[in-house]
Amino acid sequence: QGTRDHAPAQAALRERLLAAVVSCFKRHGAAAIDTPVLELRETLLGKYGEGTKLIYELQDQGGELLALRYDLTVPFARYLAMNKITNMKRYHIAKVYRRDNPATTRGRYREFYQCDFDIAGQFDPMIPDAECLKIVHEILSDLQLGDFLIKVNDRRILNGVFAVCGVPESKFIPACSSVDKLDKVSIEFMRKHLWSWDRCLRLHSVQAVLAVKRFTAAKMEPVKDLRSSWAWLRIKPSYLKFLEAEAMCLYLKNQKRHLKAVLVPSRSPMDVPCLSLQASGEKLRTTETQVLVATPQKHLLAARLKLISELWDAGIKAEMLYKKDPKLLKQLQYCEDTGIPLAAIVGEQELADGVVKLRDVATREEVRM
Repeated sequence: QGTRDHAPAQAALRERLLAAVVSCFKRHGAAAIDTPVLELRETLLGKYGEGTKLIYELQDQGGELLALRYDLTVPFARYLAMNKITNMKRYHIAKVYRRDNPATTRGRYREFYQCDFDIAGQFDPMIPDAECLKIVHEILSDLQLGDFLIKVNDRRILNGVFAVCGVPESKFIPACSSVDKLDKVSIEFMRKHLWSWDRCLRLHSVQAVLAVKRFTAAKMEPVKDLRSSWAWLRIKPSYLKFLEAEAMCLYLKNQKRHLKAVLVPSRSPMDVPCLSLQASGEKLRTTETQVLVATPQKHLLAARLKLISELWDAGIKAEMLYKKDPKLLKQLQYCEDTGIPLAAIVGEQELADGVVKLRDVATREEVRM
């Protein structure tokens, strides 16, 4: 139960759908990875709150306690840790497994595909997050599914609300699992299963929490973190405006199709090159990026976002660095390190003249277009 065969017509449809997804991921400069369907049991347990009980655990395999992967996120984190990689943009499309009661009429299976796109690294706030939303918008628009609504969740704000409400850190994961059920269960259920739920109800508005002036000394730090996280989140709409994807934040006509874009905060203390390999003495590119959008002066992030959005919309594979004011030399070095052949440079003079400077990274020849 909870698995299915796919006839040729269904397999062809799935292939076309996944091709559209992969095409978008490549357009944004992601490299593909693959991980085993099996993980050590200890790697998966304790990572999913109540979802842990849905993990398929296997019998002892020669001294190893294994389990089938529950999602693609924890294996990615394990992959980064094992290979000491702290800066990577990757996509992974593969089957995952849930030991759940199947409800096939509602599309709930024990075996299904996930399409993951992640940007891991230390970057300026909200620039990669805005691109993730742009990607979701591009894919759903390309598939022509009709009107859709994307709901955004930022875990830092949720954690801040829990901290202010007095939820102990040990209860954060179970509390998050309970919040995920808000649209499926009653308030009575929440009062019974979520510690300090009544307190959370009174502070359900983030704006209300931020406006409260009187807190005990022990709770001032969570409030400070919450206000900081909320300030970060407010940056996103301005970035989306430049990416010309602000329509994704609107409630559209058909609200039956609800999707959640769960954004994981960027992380890593250092940069480690990981986007090129050596094979038979030749440099093997792991991405298909055609052009890097670059700026030579400060305060031109908006220009980069606007230009790269136009390139993506035209089907051109493009990237940019997730820093507000990266140095031009570092941007060009990134092109050399990853094999990107062209750099589209837009500076103050180019903006004034209404042109873009296109640079051949290998020959250093430039032309204004």
